Amino acid sequence: MKPILDVCCGGRMFYFNKRDPRVVFCDIRREKTTLCDGRVFEVTPDVQCDFTNIPFPNSSFRMVVFDPPHLLLNAKSKPTGYQHIKYGSLNSSWKDTLASGFRECFRVLEPNGILIFKWSDIDIKVSEILKLTPEQPVFGNRCGKANKTHWICFVKSGERNEEETQA
Repeated sequence: MKPILDVCCGGRMFYFNKRDPRVVFCDIRREKTTLCDGRVFEVTPDVQCDFTNIPFPNSSFRMVVFDPPHLLLNAKSKPTGYQHIKYGSLNSSWKDTLASGFRECFRVLEPNGILIFKWSDIDIKVSEILKLTPEQPVFGNRCGKANKTHWICFVKSGERNEEETQA
């Protein structure tokens, strides 16, 4: 099994090697489109799945990358424009969706494994997002033109239980 899982890979935009053999790339989408500036944009996951229901056993990965959609749609709008195409979007049940995503990421992460979480404070503040997981971040960093993008590192607590050790 590969050591790293990216649960919302999208276009793999922050990867140095978009085909890194150490990473299992997942996304709910599989699409190819042309952006408004003429560039081709592709979402080509190795495994097509929803980050709220990851199809891997408990404690399968040493590292999980979680860069969920951060744009909030109102009840009357549909995803349009290059930002929604590139990054996806959340609906009014975003709290439940992201809380489920955190649970799943920590479930497939081995004890003392690392979760790298990326969030942009466009529509929802990172302080609201961090309330959705009982795990405490170790450190983080802000970057971007407006200093709104957060990279946050978590380390999963706990020990492997007997069932996981025998698996």
